[in-house]
Amino acid sequence: MIFSLEVLPAGKGDCLLLHYGSSDRPRLMLIDGGPAGVYQNALKDRLTQLWTSRRDTLDDGAGLPIDVVLVSHIDDDHIHGIIELAEEQQDNNPDLRVSVTSLWHNSFDDLLNTNQVPSGPSAPILAGIDGTEFSALQPQSPDEAELLHLLASVPQGRNLRKLSKALDWSPNDISGGDLIMAAAGAEPVEVDGLMVTVIGPMREELLALQKQHDKWIKEQIRLGRPITAEAVLAAYSDTSVPNLSSIVLLVEFNGGSMLLTGDASGDKILEGLEMASRLGKPGEQASGLPEVLEVDILKMQHHGSDRNVDSDFFQRITARHYVFSGDGKHGNPERATLQMLLGARGTDDDYAIHLTYEIADIDAERAAEWLRKQPRNVGAEWPAEDLSLAALFDAHPDFKAKVQIVQPGQPHLLDLLEPVEN
Repeated sequence: MIFSLEVLPAGKGDCLLLHYGSSDRPRLMLIDGGPAGVYQNALKDRLTQLWTSRRDTLDDGAGLPIDVVLVSHIDDDHIHGIIELAEEQQDNNPDLRVSVTSLWHNSFDDLLNTNQVPSGPSAPILAGIDGTEFSALQPQSPDEAELLHLLASVPQGRNLRKLSKALDWSPNDISGGDLIMAAAGAEPVEVDGLMVTVIGPMREELLALQKQHDKWIKEQIRLGRPITAEAVLAAYSDTSVPNLSSIVLLVEFNGGSMLLTGDASGDKILEGLEMASRLGKPGEQASGLPEVLEVDILKMQHHGSDRNVDSDFFQRITARHYVFSGDGKHGNPERATLQMLLGARGTDDDYAIHLTYEIADIDAERAAEWLRKQPRNVGAEWPAEDLSLAALFDAHPDFKAKVQIVQPGQPHLLDLLEPVEN
């Protein structure tokens, strides 16, 4: 049996392939497509390679079977490559044909406008606003910057929904076509032998956000105010929209487990695991639930940003493999995040750290990001000893020995059962 996670170099984003099933009938889930450039430079070639190697087992003219395409987060660095794939499929590109069963994706409009809360007169919140209007705004805080990234990607979500409908990719079949969300007492869903537990976003928080959205829309209509990009940013800058925009899944197969986190925050992931009865709450030993969740693979949330994790997260969730997908842009993966991992696990434990780029290349981007944030009239020099990943790893050689680097053009597979046949 096969249960493997393949990590592709995805720039500042995520692009993963989940292989499962049997060697004579391998199944495939595509998780995110990375930002611009990732599809053409990495994902397309890998899918073509898999299609070529499996064509003898397919009907004439059949595409590579992909059971699920998951867009875990609605930001550009997750969705862009999926849109490129869908566009090429719509254009009948002969170089690569895929046969996708279902698209798992919560669009921004879905998050705020579903049948699960009466919407009254509400129209889709951003129907008249182009994503470029958000790109032109200047964020006043890291939280605003994250929200702007999401809002600027809203048209991409609509475009993907339109493309997937034309291609007959069934929307969210894991949830009957509705929003994918976690609910108390919900059971895992079986997908061709793969057990999938939705950890986030949480139903009650989504319903509260939708009610807030309806109230805001009605207020704008009552006051005769236009729904501009500035108004939307002001209305949602203090909400949990970024956290609610990530689909978090715990997937299990034949005794193996992977926690796929999107860009969710660590506290919400822990809360979702508690709600799913996969992790005990601190101090509640009587519940019989484990105080520490052990998984085989943890895809680190938000590319290893230290804003989405704390030390408690690494103490309550442990893994054999930690996957950090980021090239240094926006500072990710952050040195502070790796320091938290080191503090929680030490170096005696048996685990591996997977980086999608060479440490020096990541540090070069992180240094450039740091310098961009310095006042222009100050001749600042990046304090590499204090901030670089290289200095951290050099100071802890046993920690550095756990690092594995994804190499361009070479499949980077984390095989939990039988190896995937390339």
